[in-house]
Amino acid sequence: MKSRVPVIRRTASVTSQAGLGERIFSTSADRGLAANIDAGIEKVEAALIDELVYANEIATVTSRYLLNAGGKRVRPMLALLTAHLGEGVVPDVVTAATAIELTHLASLYHDDVMDDADKRRGVPSAQTVWGNSIAILTGDLLFARASQLMARLGERAIKLQATTFERLVLGQFQETVGPRVGEDPVAHYIQVLAGKTGSLIAAAAQGGVVFSNAPAEYEQPVVDFGEKIGVAFQLIDDVLDLSPQPQETGKVPGTDLRAGVVTLPVLRLRERAASDGASADLLERLERDVMTAGAEQGADADAAITALREHAVTAETLAEAHGWARDAVAALAPLPNGSVKKALTRFAESIVERSS
Repeated sequence: MKSRVPVIRRTASVTSQAGLGERIFSTSADRGLAANIDAGIEKVEAALIDELVYANEIATVTSRYLLNAGGKRVRPMLALLTAHLGEGVVPDVVTAATAIELTHLASLYHDDVMDDADKRRGVPSAQTVWGNSIAILTGDLLFARASQLMARLGERAIKLQATTFERLVLGQFQETVGPRVGEDPVAHYIQVLAGKTGSLIAAAAQGGVVFSNAPAEYEQPVVDFGEKIGVAFQLIDDVLDLSPQPQETGKVPGTDLRAGVVTLPVLRLRERAASDGASADLLERLERDVMTAGAEQGADADAAITALREHAVTAETLAEAHGWARDAVAALAPLPNGSVKKALTRFAESIVERSS
C-alpha cells in the first residue's frame, strides 16, 4: 500500500558550498562576511548532526544517510548571508537555517521515491538501500524535526515553515496532475518550479532577514529574489540533467527524463514539433525510448538524450535561466549597496554559471 503522505520531487542541486562561496566572496573586502558565514555554516552542520538523533537507532541511521553523503548547504548559506542585513548570524538564524536545510533534505528522500532514482549525491538512493516505505518515513521524520525547530522560534517561524511546506506539496501536486485543458504548459511548469524550488529558497532568504531583526522593508526584496533565483536554479538543473558527465552531477544523463519527468527542453521541443519535422522525430524518440515506462534505456535512449542536449531548445532553456537570474538581481534594488547585495548578485550569477 502506498503512503498517503505528500511526496516531493527533486529540488535543484549545485556546486559544492565551498566552490560557491569562492565565487560570491571573491574579493578581500568580502573576507569578513565570508568568515562569518563559514562560521555559521559550521554551526548549522553541527546542529544538523545533533538534530538527527532518534529513539529508534535505525531511524537515526537512515536520517543521517544523505546528510553524511555531503550536500551543498546553499539554502543555509543564503539565510546566513541575508542575516547580515540585520544583526548577523545570531542563534535564531542558525536554528532557522538548520530547519530549512532539514526540509530540503527531507524532500530528497521523497523525491527519489517519486523518480525511482538509483543514486543521490553519488551514493545509492535511500529507497534503493531500504525500500520506498523507509525512505518516505525518513523524509517524514525530517519534515517533523524541521517543524520542531521552527516552533522554537515562535509563531512567525511556524507560519513560515507551514506556508513553505504547503507550497512545496502544492507544487508537486500541480506537477503530478499536469496543466489544465487550455493552460500553457510552459507557464504551468514555471508555476510548479516557483512552488517547489523557489518557495524554499525564498524561505531561506526571508528567514535570514526575519530572524536577524533586519529592517522589514528588506524582507520582500529577498523573497522576490529567492523566488526568481529558484526558478533559474531549476531551469539550470534541467540543462544539467542532460550532462554527459555523471561524475559531476552524480546522476546518469537524463535521469529526470528516464523517470518520465517533463522538463523545459522537452516542453519547448513539443512546441517546435508542431511545425518542425526534425523536432517531431526527436520528440517521438524521447517519448518512446526514454520517457515511457518499461523502455529498455539502452543505446537508443542515450542517443536521444544526446540529441536533446545538442538541440536548440536546450540552449533556449539556458537563456531563460539567465533571464530569471537577471530578474532576481533586479529585485534586490531596494537593498542598500554593500557586501551583502554584491554577494547576492554573485550568488545569482553563480547559479547560471554552473552550466558552463
